[in-house]
Amino acid sequence: MAEQYRNLIDGEMVSTAKTLDVINPANEQVVGHVPACGAEELDRAVAAARRAFKTWSKTPVDDRRKVIQAMAGVIQANFDELYRLLTTEQGKPHAQAQYEIGGASAMMNAQSTLTLEDTINEDSDTRLSRTRRVPVGVVGGIVPWNFPVLMAVQKIAPAILSGCTIVLKPSPFTPLTTLRIAELIKDVVPAGVVNIITGEDSLGPLITAHPDIDKITFTGSTATGKKIMEGASKDLKRITLELGGNDASIVLPDADVKKVAEQLFWSSFTNAGQICVAAKRIYIHEDIYDEMSAAIAEVARAVTVGDGANQGTGVGPIQNKKQFDRVCELIQDAKDNGYKFLVGGNIDPSGSGYYVPITILDNPPEDARIVAEEQFGPVMPLMKFSTDEEVIVRANNSDYGLAGAVWTKDTDRGVKIAEQLETGTVWINEFLHLSPFAPFGGHKQSGFGAEYGVEGLKEFTYSQVITVKKDALV
Repeated sequence: MAEQYRNLIDGEMVSTAKTLDVINPANEQVVGHVPACGAEELDRAVAAARRAFKTWSKTPVDDRRKVIQAMAGVIQANFDELYRLLTTEQGKPHAQAQYEIGGASAMMNAQSTLTLEDTINEDSDTRLSRTRRVPVGVVGGIVPWNFPVLMAVQKIAPAILSGCTIVLKPSPFTPLTTLRIAELIKDVVPAGVVNIITGEDSLGPLITAHPDIDKITFTGSTATGKKIMEGASKDLKRITLELGGNDASIVLPDADVKKVAEQLFWSSFTNAGQICVAAKRIYIHEDIYDEMSAAIAEVARAVTVGDGANQGTGVGPIQNKKQFDRVCELIQDAKDNGYKFLVGGNIDPSGSGYYVPITILDNPPEDARIVAEEQFGPVMPLMKFSTDEEVIVRANNSDYGLAGAVWTKDTDRGVKIAEQLETGTVWINEFLHLSPFAPFGGHKQSGFGAEYGVEGLKEFTYSQVITVKKDALV
């Protein structure tokens, strides 16, 4: 029987009469029921956050750090239970779920060490001017389904470290692990500082429009991000948007095929390709294209697609039916246009679970949908290029600008190319590395603002300048 989960509001675990079903994407079975919150529950959560803000914003920052570290400790102490639950609702293999849960705990601990220092603007004989950072207030956090725990903590930790309080909404597709964490942390975080509520997609616009929420932090699609930006504009809410990407990897002719092929594969297919910074377009120099594409295809054929809870699974299912249908549509479009497949492309419609076979396309045209659109699934196009100048233009020919990568033995050449890519992050000879101490954000339509690092922490604050006239009359 599927378990009933509850929300965290004002330090208490609460239920609603109406609930939502949560589906295991590996077998399409209901694995949990969560509250279906609406305006009434949202009002309660926001009111609790508003009350808590009065005290929490004045709590010494070292005490806030201790609370964040205690939350991280609780997650780590329940590691085994949490990663298994995450696989059940999200679909990712156990090893990748372990990485997410462990990474969430480590991320909270790391972010708890960040500091916002005052800046001295002027210290002259006549005037002392300094800039300090003050918390924005109540934060509304909206989390996606691909990394539900990691994305939740990367909003919670900087929000409450800055002195804000937060009302967090997990995706209705993947709320279970976050709600279990809510139950585990309720006794280590002061009531109202962290509130976690679940609901259908219609709850998101209510959060964006709520008059007592001061800031929105959202991770998800560009289309939804635009709606949030429009909604937040009505009362000038602060916003941070981490949105979609169509990230290009560039493989130069000196790249070691044997060393790079497997890394390129996993840069695209980790979490079944459901990563905003996954490699979604791979440009390989024509001198090594045939050898590299064959090596990547060989890696693909050795990887098992299946239930993430089963030993040996390398790539799990697509997380939900809507995304499954979209990926299938892109593959069918490639077939209809006669593009060549190196691996995969045939989907079995008869089985249960949202499984898409690992699919690799051989040099489709630049205007193909599979190249021009973000796939967000286990489908990867490989393309040939001839010159650095050509591939830079092609890589930048996108409305997105989230991340990218360059693979080469010549790091100076790699850096020169990286500096010409219109993206917020560029990796050279690695992939999917995000540091809690370095800002992460998109260019163009991939986002607004930054997460991680001091720059990400500042997103939850206002600047306040205090000026003292030293020779004032007293």
